[in-house]
Amino acid sequence: MQPAAKSPLKRNLPLIAIIIAAIITYWQFGDYLSFEALSENREALIEWRNANLLIAALTYVGIYIAVVGFSIPGGVFLTLGAGFLFGMIFATLLTVIGATIGATAIFLAAKTGLGNALQARLEGNGEGRLAKMQAGLKQNEVSYLFLMRLVPAVPFWFANLAPAFLGVSLRHYVFTTFFGIMPGTAVFAWVGSGLGEVFARGGTPDLGIIFEWQILGPMLALAALSSLPMILKLFRRAEVEA
Repeated sequence: MQPAAKSPLKRNLPLIAIIIAAIITYWQFGDYLSFEALSENREALIEWRNANLLIAALTYVGIYIAVVGFSIPGGVFLTLGAGFLFGMIFATLLTVIGATIGATAIFLAAKTGLGNALQARLEGNGEGRLAKMQAGLKQNEVSYLFLMRLVPAVPFWFANLAPAFLGVSLRHYVFTTFFGIMPGTAVFAWVGSGLGEVFARGGTPDLGIIFEWQILGPMLALAALSSLPMILKLFRRAEVEA
């Protein structure tokens, strides 16, 4: 006897809970996720870090998990703050860990809800743009996922949710998230590590630095490298068809 199918409400309950929690959290704490809040509280944060380094690091990871898991805007400012408090290398590691765990949580929530239903529908008809995208993604899953993480134009929330709707494996998702977000995270953590001088001048950090050629060039090179397996498959398919 097969178990009864879940109702749409129960199936989508994880996503509904995330949306409600995100709205409430941002309404209550959104003002704290800003450069101004970091600037105003920098001395207190430094004192707290000096007295409780391990607790400060774990707290930061926990906050980042919540921010990413609930898709709350402000992750960039958290990364800047981590660079300011922990230095570039340590901040990059902590941020990548927190972001990967948070992204995995929302991936599983989306996959449990709309993801499985959408995947079954796509596999059922095999037609349309989404179905073709899913077919291509399955053949080059790791390359597609790395491209989504490495190209700055792809919003982080989209790269978190889209794979769940297209049937991506959890293992590949976690792997490409952890390593794919490292370059961009390292850039913002590096900017954050120099905030002491920015605060002293009373200025604001240049977040557009990620689009400058000396930063964007290597990231695009990594994106091109990740797309190489797809390009090779296209050439091989063309040779076979010829």
